[in-house]
Amino acid sequence: MDVFGAEIQEFFHYLRSVGFSKLLRVFWFFFFFEFFRYVIVDLISLVFIMWDRKRNRNNYEDAKRRMWLELPLVSIVVPGKNEGKHIYKLTTSLKEQTYKNFELIIVDDGSDDDTEIICKSLKKNGLIDYFIRNEVRGGKASGANTALRIARGKYVVHLDADCSYDFDAIENIIIPFYESPDVGAVGGNVMVRNYKESLATTLQSFEYTDAISIGRMVASYLGIYRVVSGAFGAFRMDILQRVQGWDIGPGLDGDITVKFRKLGYKIKFEDRAVCQTNVPNSFRKLTKQRLRWDKSLIRFRLRKHSDVFFPSQNFSLTNFISFIENITYTLVLNIKWYIYASDMIYNFASVLPFIIVMNFFLYTTTNMFKLLVFNIFRERKNTPFSYFVLYVPLMVFYHGYYLRIVRTIAYIKEFFFKQSYKDPWNPEKTSIKALEIGI
Repeated sequence: MDVFGAEIQEFFHYLRSVGFSKLLRVFWFFFFFEFFRYVIVDLISLVFIMWDRKRNRNNYEDAKRRMWLELPLVSIVVPGKNEGKHIYKLTTSLKEQTYKNFELIIVDDGSDDDTEIICKSLKKNGLIDYFIRNEVRGGKASGANTALRIARGKYVVHLDADCSYDFDAIENIIIPFYESPDVGAVGGNVMVRNYKESLATTLQSFEYTDAISIGRMVASYLGIYRVVSGAFGAFRMDILQRVQGWDIGPGLDGDITVKFRKLGYKIKFEDRAVCQTNVPNSFRKLTKQRLRWDKSLIRFRLRKHSDVFFPSQNFSLTNFISFIENITYTLVLNIKWYIYASDMIYNFASVLPFIIVMNFFLYTTTNMFKLLVFNIFRERKNTPFSYFVLYVPLMVFYHGYYLRIVRTIAYIKEFFFKQSYKDPWNPEKTSIKALEIGI
């Protein structure tokens, strides 16, 4: 114990002796990038979001009133494979919605479970409006586009079968379309339902609460929101038809969002439209999922939609900034972190243990601060605050090392080998075709 106490005293003596300028030199990565973007910018934005929400309360209520007067038909499309065990819970969740004027379209994409039997039974009992079965698997985009061909709604809501929804979720995700005619798509607020199942699900729940929920609120406010989640996203039908639906590939959620943005439409995030999902319950499954997600940055942002970076008649400053922010904080800073680590090892080897401890302290303190303060701005709280507290220190390893390594592997695989076209998540024939036509 005395040895440990001496180490702590030596650590704080080191902090006092180096001075502020030396601290900035050693911890520049944290202060200039992480703390500034994910604490300062987020906090200021959240204050303005809440202020705007109060100031525009009458406009919101008017939009809600006009929506209820019109009662537009909403087409809910649910494509998927082997989702039979989830369909009944989904239809039950939708039956309890405050908004009733919707048609439910289920597309069975070549399942080999009991999906067909279950869906036909639910259709017979009036819980499903349309059921389509593709005998040969075509992939999620193909399933969604199949549903789109028969959908009649003014708005299309894309759902995942394994999710459940708050009773007012459909209502809340449609209202933003009535707040502004420039809104082309709206993303719902996805929360983790199985957060108690394992360490992997708990850490993901923390991530969803912070980086995904709060992060998307801020991105939407700043006009740089870039991914309408496939688990819960709403789209104007006329624009969906204009862009010809979803394209093949992992990352199709971000891809179609960019297609809407490039046409000049606003993309909004609605935190009051809440969806709950089950996330991967092991790190092996999570790694597989994130490798797929992270490859899409290279495939879609740097390849398919690279025209966003160049002046043209369709050039948009907000789209440019959205892409730059995304690439900077996920790709460039991912590379820069390795430069930072090398810098510390080469130039500060003698005090490296102190630097590691201080980084852990800075990131843990920041995460605790965000958990305490940002929680105030969340209207819908899924995971109890007290449940997260003990796991805050582990987020340093989750975000700082685990997810960073996964991203690095994904970027290398996609940049040099185009591995997304070999991902079994899509049928081989569709990936071959996508590679041929360059999407």
